[in-house]
Amino acid sequence: MDIKPIRNDRDLAWAIGEVTPYFEAPPEKGTAAADRFDVLSDLIEAYESRNFPVADLDPVAFLQAFMEMSGRTQADLGDLLSSRSRASEILHRKRALTVDMIFKLTDAWGVPAECLVKPYKLEVA
Repeated sequence: MDIKPIRNDRDLAWAIGEVTPYFEAPPEKGTAAADRFDVLSDLIEAYESRNFPVADLDPVAFLQAFMEMSGRTQADLGDLLSSRSRASEILHRKRALTVDMIFKLTDAWGVPAECLVKPYKLEVA
């Protein structure tokens, strides 16, 4: 394996470039490629955790940041939840996320469930 420590942004860019193809074509479990993906992903996560700590966001702010970083829109959320109006209500804090919605976000988009199950305040009408 040609893996090296991630010590700076240039190393990080290299590692991200190395794992990106695996998202399009995931390696088969138990293969050298799968091991390489796991190790690189762990290194990326460790570097980012040390250098870019995530603010403690409430679920809606986290979801909005996740959507922005992954290039998803409110319309995409609406399609996932089968209701564009429901997506709008969630993002504008008029409706709380349900367990079913959190499951869909985790299953379809890979949003960490633990970031969505925290209590948060809704806007009062």
